[in-house]
Amino acid sequence: MRKVIAVSLNSTPSGERVHIGFFGRRNAGKSSVVNAFTGQPLSVVSDVKGTTTDPVSKAMELLPLGPVLIIDTPGFDDEGALGEERVRRTKQVLNRVDIAVLVVDSTVGKTAADEELLSLFAQKKIPCVIAYNKFDLTEDSQHPDGVSVSALHHINIDLLKETVAHLVKDDGEQRHICADLVEPGDFAVLVVPIDKAAPKGRLILPQQQTIRDLLDKGAIPIVCRDEELALTLEKLGAPPKLVITDSQAFGRVKDIVPQSVPLTSFSILMARYKGFLREAVMGAAAIEGLKDGSRVLIAEGCTHHRQCDDIGTVKLPRMLRKYTQKDIIIETSSGKGFPDDLSRFDLIIHCGGCMLNEREVSYRRGFAADSGVPFTNYGTALAYMQGILRRTLGVFPDLQSLVVSDE
Repeated sequence: MRKVIAVSLNSTPSGERVHIGFFGRRNAGKSSVVNAFTGQPLSVVSDVKGTTTDPVSKAMELLPLGPVLIIDTPGFDDEGALGEERVRRTKQVLNRVDIAVLVVDSTVGKTAADEELLSLFAQKKIPCVIAYNKFDLTEDSQHPDGVSVSALHHINIDLLKETVAHLVKDDGEQRHICADLVEPGDFAVLVVPIDKAAPKGRLILPQQQTIRDLLDKGAIPIVCRDEELALTLEKLGAPPKLVITDSQAFGRVKDIVPQSVPLTSFSILMARYKGFLREAVMGAAAIEGLKDGSRVLIAEGCTHHRQCDDIGTVKLPRMLRKYTQKDIIIETSSGKGFPDDLSRFDLIIHCGGCMLNEREVSYRRGFAADSGVPFTNYGTALAYMQGILRRTLGVFPDLQSLVVSDE
């Protein structure tokens, strides 16, 4: 019997989902409201204070919103050393939610913890709605500044969903990874190295998204390994409109692709898609100023099994030290574990951010800017150190002038 491995290419990545966070003090009924809201037992429910000890999240389809990521958080009034850590993690969730739902116990009313949360929502410009839970246990069911709900009896939960849905902003702007760089019928060659670091049986997310973006435009993606790139270009007969490569293959690919053919990378395109390519280009110049003892943070937005020649922990540090000839101190972070203090760093090199939503990417680069730390990304840094950054920005001529030292 043949074994079939099902891999969904249609599921929406977490970075493309609306992130909805549920906040409030302990025993306000957050988890009960979350379970009623999702129609699933996402969180453990108990009368014991502090049952939710860590942020719990689930990706799902939620009508009328569509693809969302629901996040249940620990009580914001938690106490003790562990409680302080849980509150800190809750505050970290604020950096990535698009919409906040504050769950207030109607039998108690808004507390100091609730008011602090509302202040944080306003400070971070997070649209929010107040869900007054357990309103069926009180005489006053009118809350003009929110929605009165009963998670236990599932009252007004649909109204809460509709209220949340109306907070989702659609600016009408359609973003593309690269579809705006080609025309229908154009060939685009995608160079995808298949080595020991490549995931078994699948392509990484930016490669999948790029292929879909090209297909939606009516362009024709041609996917090959770097070993077959020269043969692929020869057999095409006509030059492709664009060549997109994995940044780690820049060294080989740049010598194969003719100068007349635009060349860029998945990582550079993802930085533009996430809205920080300009900062990444300017930040790459900070590599020149690194000295002995300079501290560089290499940050990834996802977590994965580290390979022996991992890009973030091995290849980039090795190339940085070779390029600068300096004894640089490297620190790394992954997933949601972005540092709370950036003041000790001289440069941040971030991944493309494909697994992070736009709000969290915006927070991280904004935090770096506020801390006075240059911010770039993997592909931009690799292109800079190999002397081809200006060339890889050929499809974005307005950014080429920002390259300080290249070729």
